[in-house]
Amino acid sequence: MNRRQKDNLIHSLFFVIAASSILVLFLIMAFLILEGLPIFHHVSGWDFISGRYWYPTDDPPDFGILPMIIGSLSVTALSSLIAIPLGIMTAIYLAEIASPRMRSIVKPLVEMLQALPSVVIGFFGLVVVAPLLQDWFDIATGLNMFNASIMLAFMAVPTITSISEDAIFSVSDELREASLALGATQWQTIGKVVLPASLSGISTAVILGMARSIGETMVVLMVAGGAAMLPTSIFDPVRPMPASIAAEMAEAPFQSDHYYALFATGMVLFLFTLAFNIVAAYIAEKKKQVGTATL
Repeated sequence: MNRRQKDNLIHSLFFVIAASSILVLFLIMAFLILEGLPIFHHVSGWDFISGRYWYPTDDPPDFGILPMIIGSLSVTALSSLIAIPLGIMTAIYLAEIASPRMRSIVKPLVEMLQALPSVVIGFFGLVVVAPLLQDWFDIATGLNMFNASIMLAFMAVPTITSISEDAIFSVSDELREASLALGATQWQTIGKVVLPASLSGISTAVILGMARSIGETMVVLMVAGGAAMLPTSIFDPVRPMPASIAAEMAEAPFQSDHYYALFATGMVLFLFTLAFNIVAAYIAEKKKQVGTATL
């Protein structure tokens, strides 16, 4: 086998792998649609998305997932507000400020947090964080949106930190030295040179961190409270879409309206995630172009 044949073989192998990934994604999407569409024979799409009540076993049943949509978006937004600043600032410290010895100690510890199973983090939130929140804020229950957001932020920080640190660390030293030579301080160099140059990588880190938050199941199932109602504060119990699917799928009779409604909920979650990733990828690409033009 000559070199050209080897190159063609490797090219074909990578094409098959990429095509398989796309095929699997398409099959998942098709399965969700086929299993979720029958519920819309009994309830309109608008009533399903905008309905305020979820009582699938009542007679007649109510299939409104608005509280679960709001719960998912609220938990994701609040966890992002906690995780993004912590993750990026930790990445800046590791890449620009910490000594090599400190970096060799801290970075493996941060990355090791990614290896913690979600059920362990959920158990920690259930046993430790929930009673503390209940005592500190004098609330009825510690199983609420705030608890879930803290735990999801705890899971997202290692992803954001690791990828952001690699992106910042990969910025050319010539850019730093040129900035310092022009009289800029270290913090001015970080804020006006290093961060814009690594903005694309940081955006990717934020995307992946938020994607883990919006799709996480076990943590929100254990500590979010499980109440399918519209929250009025961060201390209200919520039921995000993944938690509802995980909690009820085993109890829903096969091919019942309840069964179809859960798959339709999964379809909505899939579309939300897909739209989020498309928008985030577009923003990351625009930031990359702006950063390149600025440099």
